[in-house]
Amino acid sequence: MRIDKFLKVSRILKRRSLANTACDADKVFVGGKAVKPSYRLKIGDVVTVEFLSGKLTFVVKSLNEKASKEEASSLYEIIG
Repeated sequence: MRIDKFLKVSRILKRRSLANTACDADKVFVGGKAVKPSYRLKIGDVVTVEFLSGKLTFVVKSLNEKASKEEASSLYEIIG
């Protein structure tokens, strides 16, 4: 799954366009490297998203493109 879609489906970011903008601005990292919106996520990837108020680091647990609101938090595990 593309990282921009994952960030939207998991409800870490509200819109896919916002996820695209964050990736283009080098605010999204996988394994410590800045990634583009088209980066293909894999289960077990460690992702960091930088916000104005700090950083969110999580591990990808599942890739479900049609996750509901209730399932969204089961797609990742926050580690820092």
